[in-house]
Amino acid sequence: MTEIAFPAPDPRIMGRRDAILAGLAALLPAECLVTSEDERRAYETDALTAYRRMPLAVCLPRSTEEVAAVLRFCHAEGVKVVARGAGTSLAGGAIPQEDAIVLGVTKMARILDVNFEDRVIRVEAGVTNLAVTAAVAEKGFFYAPDPSSQLACTIAGNIAMNSGGAHCLKYGVTTNNVLGVKMVLIDGTVVDIGGDFLDAGGLDLLGLVVGSEGQLGVVTEATLRILRAAEGARPVLFGFGSSEAAGECVAAIIGAGLIPVAMEFMDKPAIEICEAFAKAGYPLDVEALLIVEVEGSDEEIESQLARIVEIARAHGVQVIKESKSAMETAAIWKGRKSAFGATGRVADYICMDGTVPTGQLPYVLKRTGEIVASYGLRVANVFHAGDGNMHPLILYNVNDPAEQAKAEAAGADILRLCVDAGGCLTGEHGVGIEKRDLMTHQFNAEDLAQQLRVRAAFDPQWLLNPAKVFPLEGRDAA
Repeated sequence: MTEIAFPAPDPRIMGRRDAILAGLAALLPAECLVTSEDERRAYETDALTAYRRMPLAVCLPRSTEEVAAVLRFCHAEGVKVVARGAGTSLAGGAIPQEDAIVLGVTKMARILDVNFEDRVIRVEAGVTNLAVTAAVAEKGFFYAPDPSSQLACTIAGNIAMNSGGAHCLKYGVTTNNVLGVKMVLIDGTVVDIGGDFLDAGGLDLLGLVVGSEGQLGVVTEATLRILRAAEGARPVLFGFGSSEAAGECVAAIIGAGLIPVAMEFMDKPAIEICEAFAKAGYPLDVEALLIVEVEGSDEEIESQLARIVEIARAHGVQVIKESKSAMETAAIWKGRKSAFGATGRVADYICMDGTVPTGQLPYVLKRTGEIVASYGLRVANVFHAGDGNMHPLILYNVNDPAEQAKAEAAGADILRLCVDAGGCLTGEHGVGIEKRDLMTHQFNAEDLAQQLRVRAAFDPQWLLNPAKVFPLEGRDAA
């Protein structure tokens, strides 16, 4: 697999950097404009740290009006814009180009309105995911999407990538929990899409925006659905003798019509890594682990767990460990939520994000191990099993270019496997630069041309988050 390509910077833009900076300085106060090389370096990459590009400048506007002013200026000057939340993208979605500015939303982090009666909250796009739940928890509500990076990631980034999380099996991903957005188009026009209600009439523009990876506009505000917290919840650990057995159990639970609030998978390498970090009480003598959480009244929980335990036993479960306290529950989820960070303590890794039908999990897990082993590398699997959203972590040495190339090639093979098994390239991380050149494996030329025409309708000059999602030569098809 060849190194991911970036377009050469436009010399016309690079030669006018001083004039561009002066124009931006007239629109923003000094504390909202980052121009020095040392300060810009913090924005040269995101969580896909193998690739870096120094941006032309970084703008940190404080309001929708300032975002509109910056985009209006960039549109007039032909300057590219890469919108950025917290930079937690694992697919390179926020990596800039040298002739582009980064537009960060972290200074827009206010809770604007909470309506418990209608169960909605309106926030600025720089609010973190976890802060939304914190704002409503006192009244017994929560915001359902819960990606592992929820402590840091912003609602803007969640909307851009249609983020999910452990509890998306029951409550859906971001698109199922966003009711409306305020978005600024590339020419500075401010539009409101949706509102504080379900199922707005007309074209589903909101469905188009969520998951568009910052290519259609910059979201500055969002109206989100909040939910009443369940009466109770309880996770159970199930240990299996093989990954295939755990995968078959997942498919059987879903096939039985049971919808736990969460169903997470770890294989043995992931179990060992997470247990060493979190001391969560994970069994170390099994090859695969499922965390299955159910919620409701005590009677509902007992009834659901009895059926799930029966299915697990039919699939040869070796360990059943039910949480007995809030402390044990917190420890169980700390281990899972810490998986990516804990893995980073022991090795560099590339995290894939393919999604497959749950019935294909046993086969895809087996082939994933074979693929990675064929490159002489190791893999730790940890993922949202209930909806088949796989996250194999391919371990390698980032300082060894040959190992990095092998890791990327193995990752590409795994993503092709997911598509061939009836799945897709991404479940919640987005395409970014990581999967850009694999889009032709999932979509034919006509599919891609239609997507490109939609993108061009919003941004004819291709200024918003360029060189992402679509193969570089694909723009000509628009």
